[in-house]
Amino acid sequence: MKISAAVTRAVESSMTIEQLELEEPRADEILVRLVATGVCHTDIAMRDQAYPVPQPIVLGHEGAGVVEAIGAGVSKVSPGDHVVMTYNSCGHCPCCIDDAATYCHDFFGYNFAGGRPDGSSPISNDDSPIHGNFFGQSSFATHSICHERNIVKVRDDAPLELLGPLACGVQTGAGAIINVLEIGVGATLAVFGTGSVGLSGVMAARLMGATTIIGIDLNDDRLVLAKKLGCTHTINASGENPVERIMEITGTGVDFCFETTGAPAVIRQAMESLTLRGTCGIVGASPIGTEISLDVVHLMTAGRSIRGIVEGESNPDIFIPALIDLYMQGQFPFDKLITFYPFEDINQAIDDSESGKVLKSVVRMNNVE
Repeated sequence: MKISAAVTRAVESSMTIEQLELEEPRADEILVRLVATGVCHTDIAMRDQAYPVPQPIVLGHEGAGVVEAIGAGVSKVSPGDHVVMTYNSCGHCPCCIDDAATYCHDFFGYNFAGGRPDGSSPISNDDSPIHGNFFGQSSFATHSICHERNIVKVRDDAPLELLGPLACGVQTGAGAIINVLEIGVGATLAVFGTGSVGLSGVMAARLMGATTIIGIDLNDDRLVLAKKLGCTHTINASGENPVERIMEITGTGVDFCFETTGAPAVIRQAMESLTLRGTCGIVGASPIGTEISLDVVHLMTAGRSIRGIVEGESNPDIFIPALIDLYMQGQFPFDKLITFYPFEDINQAIDDSESGKVLKSVVRMNNVE
């Protein structure tokens, strides 16, 4: 079938919306008509080859839409179902079997290789091959082929155009707080970077009962919103030393830090802000080979720890519907993070996201034939 898709053809270049051919779903695959797709920092990083994905490629991995057709053997969803598409995984490695699919032994192969496990792509045109299957979906398009392992059925009374970011950025932030750090009542937390991932963590920490939530950023507008969404204190790191200020607020440091920037200097600040036996969770997508410098004595003698986290260590089939329920109850207002763009303005959406003008860009497909 003919689809419209945003194709990335070169590093740091604009995407081009092109008419492409999409295969019919194979066995265990699902055809989804996209309603909207979130723009994630990972899409920008892959465009610029922070991780080596093949080009030309159709990116996009926070897709929300409606099932149009299913391949043989699919039982999880039916045509007409409202769905969100999240990360893909193999389903049979030790981590997948242990319900830890975010650490699938072939996570890169199933999400970044630019094709199915057999090397094929469901997307093509008349002139040259187009890589697809990014995060098992390639959802910067009007239609997408995905898989049973990375599709989540959602309630049909929720606003579908809002739900794509739950598939990665929001799931990562909220999941890190709830599933991994397991922040509880009375806990103290510092969130380094109050973008969409960090603010998702702030909202989750408020839900979990944290009583001191400190947001750190360089953008005053983001810090104002952080206060509205649950921060008890904010620090603009361009004018104050975050570590010193956190010590002034807490006395001995925070129980938990949530580091979303991936910047080595900021990760060190986060570690230095921890109290005894404190834990720092890191989720920032640093370039491959990035190294950090830590004071080993500061780490070891006080029982501090640092924890890498992927996709909030979430089981999407459980966690995404739960976040939607909380949103519908008015307890998790992630819609405050989102700015909508028409699909044809995807490059503007990416530019505004990259510059920090908006927190979370979402492109809507309803204006594209």
